[in-house]
Amino acid sequence: MQQVHTVFGIDTHGQGLYEFTGAVVRWVSGSGIGEGLLTLYCRHTSASLTIQENADPDVQRDLDEFFRRLVREGEAWYRHVMEGPDDMPAHIRSALTDVSLSIPVSGGRPVLGTWQGIYLFEHRARPHARQVAGHLIGE
Repeated sequence: MQQVHTVFGIDTHGQGLYEFTGAVVRWVSGSGIGEGLLTLYCRHTSASLTIQENADPDVQRDLDEFFRRLVREGEAWYRHVMEGPDDMPAHIRSALTDVSLSIPVSGGRPVLGTWQGIYLFEHRARPHARQVAGHLIGE
């Protein structure tokens, strides 16, 4: 049994989904582990992770719009407002989604469906340098 880990750096330029499937596939393929389990963990409280369709960009735009409508900025009842009007909604959106993903690995590749991509979901309006920790265990 082997274990390897890395950190993926993802620079964002505002709210939206940022695909980093290619970086994950390259890292897993170069790890020397053929069969195992990949865990990805977002190291932030105002961004999250998701696996979504990567064939049609309208899917990402619609998801982003859905979450903007579901959790609106500037609600009068928000107490946590010191970091700007987008911060508390970002925390709520992150709580509604995932901060970690578990993906099986087989044949030295993450077992993803044909149209599945791995995304960081940025919930803040301004640019951020995000980090996603990757841990792979297997043989």
